[in-house]
Amino acid sequence: MTLVAGVDSSTQSCTVVVRDAETGALARQGRATHPTGTEVHPDAWWDALQAAIADAGGLDGVGAIAVAGQQHGMVCLSADGRVVRPALLWNDTRSAQAAQDLVDELGAQAWADATGTVPVASITATKLRWLATHEPDNAAATAAVCLPHDWLTWKLRGTGALDDLVTDRGDASGTGYFATTGEYRRDLLARAFGRDDVVLPRVLGPSDDAGTTPDGIRLGPGTGDNAGAALGLGAVPGDVVVSLGTSGVVSAVSPKPTADATGIIAGFASATGEYLPLAATLNAARVLDAACALLGVDHAELSRLALSAPAGSGGLVLVPYLEGERTPNRPDATGALHGLTLATSTPAHLARAAVEGLLSGLGDALDALVAAGVPARRAFLVGGGARSDAVAAIAPALLGVPVLRPTPGEYVADGAARQAAWVLTGGPSAPVWSGADAESFEAEPQPAVRERYAQVREMTAVRLR
Repeated sequence: MTLVAGVDSSTQSCTVVVRDAETGALARQGRATHPTGTEVHPDAWWDALQAAIADAGGLDGVGAIAVAGQQHGMVCLSADGRVVRPALLWNDTRSAQAAQDLVDELGAQAWADATGTVPVASITATKLRWLATHEPDNAAATAAVCLPHDWLTWKLRGTGALDDLVTDRGDASGTGYFATTGEYRRDLLARAFGRDDVVLPRVLGPSDDAGTTPDGIRLGPGTGDNAGAALGLGAVPGDVVVSLGTSGVVSAVSPKPTADATGIIAGFASATGEYLPLAATLNAARVLDAACALLGVDHAELSRLALSAPAGSGGLVLVPYLEGERTPNRPDATGALHGLTLATSTPAHLARAAVEGLLSGLGDALDALVAAGVPARRAFLVGGGARSDAVAAIAPALLGVPVLRPTPGEYVADGAARQAAWVLTGGPSAPVWSGADAESFEAEPQPAVRERYAQVREMTAVRLR
């Protein structure tokens, strides 16, 4: 039996899965934590990867390995391969002004047309602008720029040569200087960084061989975490992945790129040669946490209460902008509860309003994708918030598509493992593995609930101006 390994190097942790290359059956897995913070030395990722591999029982019998990782993080290397400074992660916001400056200089539509994405603080190009402005010595010492997954793949190869840096379209498309059609835009790199003479990772195809480790294990090109999850779930055009973690992410495999000048949609590429447009909300699973805290109940009881209340919560609407919001872009907004009456002043109504508010926010993100021409036939519901039975049951009514809730799993790492198996076969498409068990949920659409939410959402916007 030939085995393959997949790595999920996320913000919080590193997970390694080892699977059968032909069937996808799980052989073993391991995990290790990452340090907290928005600025981390990449050596911490390498140490965690070694610990996770050890926790998974090592790589004996593994024929190929691939890494999927957190997107956008800025890793700067010197000419001799040394890390110039700790990496700035996607959630480091110190480059917010740099992002605004870049948009002002070129225009939102020009950025969207060029890269599929309007720069925000998470995008690598904005971090390079910040570095050039605030740390010119470190900028001058930078001979190569790569992303977290690129760096780990390079470390696994072990040559130390900058020319051996590789990436894929999925992760490169989140840099702000890569056209999702397949080429770097060095003119945009120069605009951001003040120069374009740095080494950038070579962009490989979905199943291209990226070399071998010193032990002879073949390397896949790797990808970004969202693209890895889509590959792990076996998503195809028409499939939407709705991830409910700290934030909410709505992404969809699409045969065509997007160019959204509003900035709501990030026009990323997929790990399979297609596209993966994505819209994110700042408020997802923690909306449920907040509702539990308000009502003094656990998540199981919150679900029971929500499902006992009528659709629409009797007119009670929770706009869940508890930490501002990104979709729509209202960073200074707060949450709002509207429609409170004697009849709706019950725990069940509040629980239902919390679930419907959370799902309506995700519905706004999905609506933006559909309006951009992205096909949406069904949705996979994943992440911690997907464990809520109320969320799963109500989701199809508010998202407007059937919903599948796969058994909780390590889908980013699974996608990386599937890519590794693809490298071994060299076929035109990724090997077909049996999908995870999934519960199916369907419901009649409830447009009135979404319309009521939209009315209150706009009332909230007026009040906060």
